[in-house]
Amino acid sequence: MPKVKILYVEDEMFLAKIVKESLESRDYEVLLEMDGGEAVQQFIAATPDICILDIMLPNKDGFTIAEEIRRINTAIPIIFLTAKTQTADLVKGFNLGGNDYIRKPFSMEELIVRIENALRNKENNNAADTPKNEINIGNFSFNPHRQTLSDGDERKLSFRESELLRLLYENRERVIDRRDILNVLWGSDSFFNSRTLDVYITKLRGYLKNDPALQIITVKGIGYRFVME
Repeated sequence: MPKVKILYVEDEMFLAKIVKESLESRDYEVLLEMDGGEAVQQFIAATPDICILDIMLPNKDGFTIAEEIRRINTAIPIIFLTAKTQTADLVKGFNLGGNDYIRKPFSMEELIVRIENALRNKENNNAADTPKNEINIGNFSFNPHRQTLSDGDERKLSFRESELLRLLYENRERVIDRRDILNVLWGSDSFFNSRTLDVYITKLRGYLKNDPALQIITVKGIGYRFVME
């Protein structure tokens, strides 16, 4: 079986060397690029299986790189490595097509789990689709396998957007503890993941706003309830 090829863009030399060697010791092939301005050309030349992008880079930042990569390949997983924790930064990254965020400093175990999860999700997305996968949610048709939400115009969801919507729908009319959501979808109820969940909830509300009968209600101090009137 060929090795998984990772494009890793990071300008902190010491961190880059540690991460590259650690990933290679686990049998990944790692293409390290330290100049943001060269990252897209590396991507085109190398055709990697997954991209890991630092945000703050010389000549071109990780957000811009991700945007350009998405114009070339809409399916490749992109993981951001970042010290940024502002909600606006998270929203921007996800809107540009990022699949996941890892906050610096991070453990190699966490990074590897995130890589494997992103690759597994990509494989699932490539699986054959069938009509029975469609779920009617109000005026919307939701396909968790293709990760699409449609009310005439089709919207492509990220993996976690799709899984969060599925979780809310399957537990509709019940209050779901936000800690349960975090542990199921992120594997941890850390503060960083909790803020990321807030971003996703806001995005789902925006996607569903064309059907006023659908509401994601915040139950203060507990979690969320998905209502279909």
